[in-house]
Amino acid sequence: MHPAFSIIVFTTLSGLGYGLAAVLGLGILDPAAMATKLAHLAALVLIGVGLLSSTLHLGNPQRAWRALSQWRSSWLSREGVMALLTFLPLLWSAWFAVVEGRHAPVAGLLGAAGAAVTIYCTGMIYASLKSVQTWHTPLTPLCFILFALSGGLTLASLAGAAGGGDALWPALGAIAATIAAWIAKTAWRRRMLSLRPLSTPETATGLGSIGKVRLFERPHMNENYLTREMGFVIARKHAAKLARISFLAGGALPVLLLLVAAALSAVPVTAAVVIACAALLHYAGMFVERWLFFAEARHAVMNYYEG
Repeated sequence: MHPAFSIIVFTTLSGLGYGLAAVLGLGILDPAAMATKLAHLAALVLIGVGLLSSTLHLGNPQRAWRALSQWRSSWLSREGVMALLTFLPLLWSAWFAVVEGRHAPVAGLLGAAGAAVTIYCTGMIYASLKSVQTWHTPLTPLCFILFALSGGLTLASLAGAAGGGDALWPALGAIAATIAAWIAKTAWRRRMLSLRPLSTPETATGLGSIGKVRLFERPHMNENYLTREMGFVIARKHAAKLARISFLAGGALPVLLLLVAAALSAVPVTAAVVIACAALLHYAGMFVERWLFFAEARHAVMNYYEG
């Protein structure tokens, strides 16, 4: 599948924003601190930018609202509906923290629950596609949720070290969430590498009983939407190298830096700098991970285009 920049930005930034908003909704940071107020605003900005970037991938962005009407059957529509509904408690929670300097438990819990459901819907957009075998697994939404939680806790620990309260427990939570996320991602990737295609040229054409099917002529001589969006191919050696980079940048190094920050919790300024580096590395790793998520996926329609 074509790794569209707008979709990668959407899934990574919105996941980071929803993760941070969910953690803030639990009230573990001091709502009166300036760092916590800025964290609430940062969560809303990350979510907003992420959602807006998703519209750049649409052929007619002005018709995006029509997707909301299909919530009974479409995970994309459910995601859109949940994103809108979740914004209400998130704004409510942010208002109490930024303007009144106090935590709103009801709004915080509703926002945290809505954020989790929205991220789940995002993962299910891909997991529900039987035509993309690598995505069609419960591990897909699980990875989306765990990576969002990992990023959210990392940013929350940064806010804590910057004056928003105790950074130790959010940092330890970020370490646990990051480890869990990469355990799930490793299982996801091992499954992907061991898959045997359910859809082949033989099954797609129904001619498997005769023998091996080879492409004589492509359905289209020129490039079209299908070949552009679903025919992206990446060499296995490059994919393996990028997978290692994503693990190091998004997993191993942030965990190491968060451990250092936890040990330096008595020196908040130094800890904040270390956590900021961990957060930047986390996002870089997530960007590479999400690029690979699309680049390595193979749509069944390519049975009709590949030899």
